[in-house]
Amino acid sequence: MPIPDDLRAIAERVSCSAICDAMMRRHAHRAHVVDLVSPAPERWLLGPALTMQFLPLRADLLEPGRHDFGALLLEAVDDRDATGHVLVVSSWGHVDQPIAGGKKLSRLANLGLAGLVADARLRDFAEVVDLGIGAWCRGEAVRQGGEAIMPFAANVPVAVGGVTVTPGDWVYADASGAVVIPPDDLRPVLEEAARIEERDAAEVARTRREDLARR
Repeated sequence: MPIPDDLRAIAERVSCSAICDAMMRRHAHRAHVVDLVSPAPERWLLGPALTMQFLPLRADLLEPGRHDFGALLLEAVDDRDATGHVLVVSSWGHVDQPIAGGKKLSRLANLGLAGLVADARLRDFAEVVDLGIGAWCRGEAVRQGGEAIMPFAANVPVAVGGVTVTPGDWVYADASGAVVIPPDDLRPVLEEAARIEERDAAEVARTRREDLARR
């Protein structure tokens, strides 16, 4: 889903912190996710969420043809144009477990997704950079996963870093973290974030003038 040009222009000049402040002025719930890292932190990410839920492994419930990252990714996309979407992955609290690497994440690029936010680890950071997608996670993993958690469901509400994300929510991420925005709030939140940035910049300029005048 392409971002409207005017909102993209706003998103390019606001920060995660300003968007978080704007969300706090509209809602009482937590909307920000911290302690995320990215293989390309200079990239920023904004798009509507597709969701995937991992659960602790239950070998008796594991159906290889269904409980598979690629299969659930296609289920999350659900035949829609996934361009610009963000895959949000919940690890059910297993934040040190890897959920995907370069081969699996290449499918996001193939389908046109903007990237992903995962409450877990990723492998192959260098390959993720080469794919050109944005990615935020709990860190890089070396060992492959599969013995602790399994991909279980798509298009369901998930929890990432203490924040509930439902399919269709908008997700913004930059080097400082991520914020989850309800779809009806996207425009007013970004516009308020822009006003916050402008007011903060004006305040910094004012205090600088005052401090220089005292020297």
